[in-house]
Amino acid sequence: MKLPLLHADTLPARYAGLRDQVRDFLADQIEAGSFVPRCDSWLTGFDPQFSRRVGERGWIGVTFPEQYGGAAADPFARFVIAEELLAAGAPVAAHWIADRQSGPSILRFGTEEQRQRYLPGIIRGELFFAIGMSEPDAGSDLAAVRTRAERADGGWLVNGTKVWTSHAHHAHHMLALVRTSPADATRRHAGLSQFVIDLASPGVRCHPIRLISGAHHFNEVVLDGVFVPDDQVLGTVGEGWAQVTHELAYERSGPERILSTFPLLEAARTTLAATTEGRRLLARLTAELWTLRAMSVAVTAQLQAGHTPNVEAATVKDLGTRFERDLVHAVAGVLGVEPDPEAEGALPGILADALLQAPGFTLRGGTTEILRGIVAKAVAGV
Repeated sequence: MKLPLLHADTLPARYAGLRDQVRDFLADQIEAGSFVPRCDSWLTGFDPQFSRRVGERGWIGVTFPEQYGGAAADPFARFVIAEELLAAGAPVAAHWIADRQSGPSILRFGTEEQRQRYLPGIIRGELFFAIGMSEPDAGSDLAAVRTRAERADGGWLVNGTKVWTSHAHHAHHMLALVRTSPADATRRHAGLSQFVIDLASPGVRCHPIRLISGAHHFNEVVLDGVFVPDDQVLGTVGEGWAQVTHELAYERSGPERILSTFPLLEAARTTLAATTEGRRLLARLTAELWTLRAMSVAVTAQLQAGHTPNVEAATVKDLGTRFERDLVHAVAGVLGVEPDPEAEGALPGILADALLQAPGFTLRGGTTEILRGIVAKAVAGV
C-alpha cells in the first residue's frame, strides 16, 4: 500500500480567491449573529437557512456538472470550501451529507432522471439526505446488514431498522443499504443494493436517540413495509457493496475528519501560548494537524484522478479522528478552564461542546478496529 503524501501547499493556487471569499462570508455571518462557532458543526450544527445561504453562493455541489446547477469544479474546490466552513465552526449539518456523499453517489451511479430530480435541490441547499448504513446488529460491519427488500409490483417492500442516522428527523431522503438477496456463503457482501428512500413515505418511523445532554441529532429509523419504486433504486441491484465502498471513500477522507475540534484549538490558542507547556502542546498539535491535512489533500488528489482510495481514506479517518479526540483531552488538561455548556461561542462553551462530542469521533464512519482491519488487509494483500 502506498499513500502519496502531497504537501498541503499543492492545493491549486487558483482557489486562493475562493478561500478569501468564503472567509469574508463567514466573518460577515458571525458579525451578523447568524451563528456562533462550535465544535463538530458538520454533525451538530443543523441550520437550513444557513445552508441555503451557502447554496446561494454556489458553494454546495461545486463539483457537480453545470447542467444540474453545479460549477463543474474539481474536488480541491470543495476541499477549500469545506476547510473554511469547518475551521469557522459554521452550522453546515443540513447540507453536509448530500454534498459530501449522497450527491456524488447519485451523480456516479444514478439514472439521468435521478440526477435531474435530486442534484439541483442539493446544490441549492434545499434538499437534505441521511445515511442509511448502520443497524442495531451491524454497525461498522456492513456485511451484516439485515434490512431486507422484497420484490413488489413496480418496486420493493423494505423492512428493517437503521440506527445512528443523523438528522433523519429533518432529512428528506435516506440513501439506504439493504439486502435484496441472501449473502453468498463465501462472499458476505453479495446481495446488497442501495435505495433512495423518501423519509415521508408511509411505514417510515423516526425515533430520537438523545445524547446524555438531551441533544438530538441521532435517530433510529424503522422501515415497516416501506414501498420503494424501481426508479428509486440507485445503480444496479446486487452491486450495493461496490457502490457503498466508493461512497465511504468520500465519507472518511475529508477535512471534517481532522477539523471537527479545530474551533477549540483556535479558541484556546492565546491561552495556550501564555505558558511553556501550552506552547509545546500548541506546536505539537499544529504539526500533527498539518501532516493529517496533507494526507487528506492526497486523498482528494486521488479522487480528482478518478480513483477510489478506500484504504487511504480509512487511514486518514483512523488517524484523523483519533487526533480530534486526543486534541480535546490534551487541551482540556493544560487549559485549566472549566467547561460550561451555557457559554456558547466562548472558550468554556466550545470546550464543553468538544468534550461532549469527542467519544463519537472514532466510532462514526467506521470504528477504529474496522478501519485498521481494512488497512491491515491491504498491507497483507488479502
